[in-house]
Amino acid sequence: MSRFDGRHVFVTGGAGALGRAVVALLGERGATVHAPSKEELELADEAAVTRAYAALPSLWASIHIAGGFAMAPLLETTASAFRGQHEMNGLTCFLACREAARAMKRTGGGGRIVNVAARPAVVPSSGMIAYATSKAVVAALTQHLAVELRADDILVNAVLPSTMDTPANRKAMPKADFAAWPKTEEVAETIVFLASPANALTSGALVPVYGKA
Repeated sequence: MSRFDGRHVFVTGGAGALGRAVVALLGERGATVHAPSKEELELADEAAVTRAYAALPSLWASIHIAGGFAMAPLLETTASAFRGQHEMNGLTCFLACREAARAMKRTGGGGRIVNVAARPAVVPSSGMIAYATSKAVVAALTQHLAVELRADDILVNAVLPSTMDTPANRKAMPKADFAAWPKTEEVAETIVFLASPANALTSGALVPVYGKA
């Protein structure tokens, strides 16, 4: 188990089910966690994101969980809905990654970035074209940044969850096999490892965390 003592970690989406599990685990392992709420930081506001990262005393890792989900078949997907998903998932991740890299370079380089994409980004499925393509942006961003930031010793990875076992998902799909879904605590373990000093090699990976589904 890797410790984070003395290290600052920024987390977006820290108030959600997965975010709470990640923040709790980081705290248990000694990290100083910065997890602003949606009211404190609008992640699609470029200037606000820049200010938030610039205010950090130092930055070891940045974990990007914030996002949103919407379903609709192709012929019912409006341009507004498509743009909305790409802003909520793709743009916010891009801005956080950019400012995290800037903050890490400011203090000499070295660090970890972990994004949260989704299984539909790499495994095609119907009825969620806006969501799936927005998460594909996150996946591509992860792999390209891993190459671009390699010389700065900044490792960039993403996890790709399937449907996770959360109260909201259980309510939305009451007949599903909940036992097959990955638990948020399990996904958090993978995220925290990728963000930790113990991860000295892995970068550019899209890590499936599908459970038994």
